[in-house]
Amino acid sequence: MKLIQRNQLLSRPSNQMKRGVFDIVATGVLASSLVFSSAQAKNEKQIKDFSESIEPGYQPIDDDEKGLWMQVNEVERELKNSNFIIDDPALNEYVRSVLCKAVGEAECGEIRLYLLRTPYFNASMAPNGMMQVWSGLLLRVQDEAQLATVLAHEYGHYERRHSLQSFRDIKSKTGSGFFLSFVIPFAGLFMIDSIFSFTRDMEREADSISLDYLVKAGYTPISASEIWQQLRDEQDATAAERKRKSRKDKTGGLFATHPNTGERMETLKAKALAANVPDTATNNVEAFRSAIAPWWPSLIDDQIKLNDFGATDFLLNQLAVGGWSADLLYAKGELHRARGKAGDFEEASNFFQQSIDAGGDYPEIYRGLGLAQMRSGSIEAGQTNLKKYLELAPDAKDKLMISMIAGVAQ
Repeated sequence: MKLIQRNQLLSRPSNQMKRGVFDIVATGVLASSLVFSSAQAKNEKQIKDFSESIEPGYQPIDDDEKGLWMQVNEVERELKNSNFIIDDPALNEYVRSVLCKAVGEAECGEIRLYLLRTPYFNASMAPNGMMQVWSGLLLRVQDEAQLATVLAHEYGHYERRHSLQSFRDIKSKTGSGFFLSFVIPFAGLFMIDSIFSFTRDMEREADSISLDYLVKAGYTPISASEIWQQLRDEQDATAAERKRKSRKDKTGGLFATHPNTGERMETLKAKALAANVPDTATNNVEAFRSAIAPWWPSLIDDQIKLNDFGATDFLLNQLAVGGWSADLLYAKGELHRARGKAGDFEEASNFFQQSIDAGGDYPEIYRGLGLAQMRSGSIEAGQTNLKKYLELAPDAKDKLMISMIAGVAQ
């Protein structure tokens, strides 16, 4: 649960939290004009030094942008050492290849891509070329065209320098020429996306840019609209499970500064239908599934730990549209076992057995089956399957615990 608890801090802060950040900044600015003057002089020197060390490629155009880049570069250095980084070369190369195909080889060369193991739908773009993609997004997009949509959208923010526009707006409202020196150290790695959030008009512009890139790259443009339909359906599923009203038409959370998802879905759909799409347009679903396959069990495991049965069940059913594989059946069993309500352990046992019958042969299936059987009263059958698990995974991290439950002498 440590991963999930920490991840809760990564979602976009509320407006109240943002105001709290700005209040702290304002208080610091007003506290001492002498401190501010000294800090401002130091910042000007740092900007000058930074401008002499910028790598080739796009160059910041003025001191505002140089200062913004300098501070975000500090955040990027922190990101590189984060435990959330997914350093799988194959997965990183695949996601980068999709970005490059979508926006162009020369354009994507300026982007430094970071995959983070965080089970929420999100991606972000910093003004210095740092792009983050969260693992929860990889679970929710269903094909390469949908992934390309999100990546092209984020690139659109970078291309139009939206972060710089937001920074100048914040700077003018605070009346502080040294805003970032107070904000960034306080904000840290995962608050920066919130502080430099984009306006709704910027989001609409990035949506339009992404659609143009999709068509140019030969992807099916309707994929851009389908993403938002899927997210809205997921919100409905969460609400239904929790017996609450769906918030799909409400702003807040990760999309607090974004246009309404329904508006985005319909606008993108209309533009896609009006686009001149060649017959060769594709969504490359098989390439996407192949690239994600090695990470799929981990993505599902992280999602289940969010304790959102409705959303997870919806995602599994979406993935199973083409048929229930052994992996999906295993995930369905784990989902029911994790919830543990009346009848869930019997349901879990059935799904685990179906997974085995469908060809699933990895150890975790027998672990899940054995634990579910024991919780539903089938002690002997459960212990037999736990022993099978230990045979298949003799070096399992939970070997001692499972041995005790299975009645295996140590």
